[in-house]
Amino acid sequence: MFRKLRSALVSGLVVVMPIGLTLWLLWWFGSSTESLLRQAITLVIPLEYYRPGMGIVAAVLLLLSAGFLLNALLVRRMLAAWDTFLDRIPVVKTIYGAIRDFTKLLPADGKRRDLKRVVLARFGDARLVGFVTRDDASELGVVKHEDALVAVYFPMSYQIGGYTVLVPRSAITQLDMPVESAMRLVLTGGLSGGPH
Repeated sequence: MFRKLRSALVSGLVVVMPIGLTLWLLWWFGSSTESLLRQAITLVIPLEYYRPGMGIVAAVLLLLSAGFLLNALLVRRMLAAWDTFLDRIPVVKTIYGAIRDFTKLLPADGKRRDLKRVVLARFGDARLVGFVTRDDASELGVVKHEDALVAVYFPMSYQIGGYTVLVPRSAITQLDMPVESAMRLVLTGGLSGGPH
């Protein structure tokens, strides 16, 4: 009887936890955004005109504006100058650089900029699922073009982290799998299904 109860409890947890955490994270992000931008909005308009949800609408408008402005040459130059400035501050450059590099994994213009394709790399008898970040590793400045190496990122399961390995082109095979499905497969240690 105890075993059945424990099994039912664990099964319920497996179903409820992802939904609950997703909803909680969305609620936390939305309420934090609303609270933060509410203060800025009430500096511009009287408090009695403020309506719940205006902070989230303002956040969406700010993100859209930033996305459109990014296409302007002047804005890109200003952002490059800002990056250069932050890269000179010891602790800030580490935190800012990590966040900036992580956001490059997000889709832009309808495609992923850094995770180009999913590959299966051979290491002896083992096979590892990885993501090509550079088709020509010589662009990194640490190997020569004639070495014919490809930069492949191998994430570790259950955490943000991994290894970038320069692999010979002959040692990788391209997989017909979406990046999102492969990332889910790798990050869950193979517990999630294959391509969806």
